[in-house]
Amino acid sequence: MKDDKLLPFPQVVIVSPALADANNGNWQTARRWQRFLALPTRIIRQWPDEFADQDRVMLALHARRSSSSIAAWREARRVRGLAVVLTGTDLYRDIETDASAQLSLQLADALVVLQERGPLALPAELHDKTRVIFQSMSRRKTLPKSQKRLHALMVGHLREEKDPATLFAAARLLAERDDIRIDHIGNALDPLLGEAATATMAATSAYRWLGGLPHAATRRRIQRADLLIHASRLEGGAHVVMEAVCSGTPVIASAIAGNIGMLGRDYAGYYNCGDAQGLAALLVQCRASQGLRDGLLACLAAQCRPRAALFAPAAERAALRQLVADLLVSPLTDPLAAI
Repeated sequence: MKDDKLLPFPQVVIVSPALADANNGNWQTARRWQRFLALPTRIIRQWPDEFADQDRVMLALHARRSSSSIAAWREARRVRGLAVVLTGTDLYRDIETDASAQLSLQLADALVVLQERGPLALPAELHDKTRVIFQSMSRRKTLPKSQKRLHALMVGHLREEKDPATLFAAARLLAERDDIRIDHIGNALDPLLGEAATATMAATSAYRWLGGLPHAATRRRIQRADLLIHASRLEGGAHVVMEAVCSGTPVIASAIAGNIGMLGRDYAGYYNCGDAQGLAALLVQCRASQGLRDGLLACLAAQCRPRAALFAPAAERAALRQLVADLLVSPLTDPLAAI
């Protein structure tokens, strides 16, 4: 399929558990895919609605949180195309324990994972209908960095899955350092974690919690940072990792499958998830190597550069359009018949 031609498809509906007011990864994906597919495509939180009769293809983000829409679609439109896009909580938690998420996997004609290790989390019998579509981001110019101190940035709402507690602990371990600073962008979705962030700021000047910021302002801060910290416990393919790589900002990340699938198996910037001492040690190493061509910080930057090609908008657009084309023209069986 030629990427510069719009598909002659009927209505596509994207079901997203989060809309514009959430400003999170699900919404960013849904909105970008709507632009790539270029009408008629709409984004809703729950299916069906008053326009349901026009829909021919559903792209459902999140196997558990969109499960009622997925089941309703299959009940009403048994042979119409349905793709389920799997998030980190889907892949690394819900499909193991939640019956509605497990059913969503069976009902889908196609499963989409957002990083290269995603298929490994799925049962072998589902691999044939699973495809990897890396999310994309426009590249930003790499900005000059100050050598006076290491400026690290974490972007993630304060909730357990993002593991801000490990960041707080690492910042306290660095309390005596005046050459390492950590800024943290994100809303306190868990009030107790918000209290912990405030207490960490009071305890050490190494950490500053900035609260939630608009996406454009966040991207500018990513450009200016020396490195990004991504501490998640659960991740399907983080937007912020992609944004850092496409801004020339190297990443320190927890060694979980979702991060390894974004940055590569041999990446040098991993620490064991939940290991505050390991995170702090990497920050100290990066500070010591600032300005050195063969130091850790330069190594991480060099390893990130080729990964940026995976996150090119043209590649994601082509893969998404191919997915929709396949859902429209491929002969589909009735997934309910096998259940």
